[in-house]
Amino acid sequence: MNEIIRMTKPQLNKVKALIRCQCCNCVGGNCILLDDGEPCLCPQMLTYSLICKWFRKAVLPDSPALQNEIVLRRGEKLCTVCGRGFVPTSNRAKYCPDCSKAVRRRKEAARVKEKYHTRKKYLVSLVLH
Repeated sequence: MNEIIRMTKPQLNKVKALIRCQCCNCVGGNCILLDDGEPCLCPQMLTYSLICKWFRKAVLPDSPALQNEIVLRRGEKLCTVCGRGFVPTSNRAKYCPDCSKAVRRRKEAARVKEKYHTRKKYLVSLVLH
């Protein structure tokens, strides 16, 4: 997410509305993070580029539909674990390559644990009868 992302006019209008409603650093159209004694207009409301790190990390995730529309390139999905964009290898992919390994290990461990406990209960029932 280091490249500068360009928005269309409708996307910019949605971003401005989201900033006015959700951004805790925007007061009356001014950015309090950039305030050094005199008011400074919020730069994110003035440009078609997605430049504000606070907006990108804290405010934009509150609107997943707008985030998908702006941040994701064509054919990308968001990872359900870490939230990063990735190009899926199938239409069922939910996780980025890094997270898929960890999720697969976790699910495999849970499956093996359940199988162990089920087998242990079965063996105990055989011994008791």
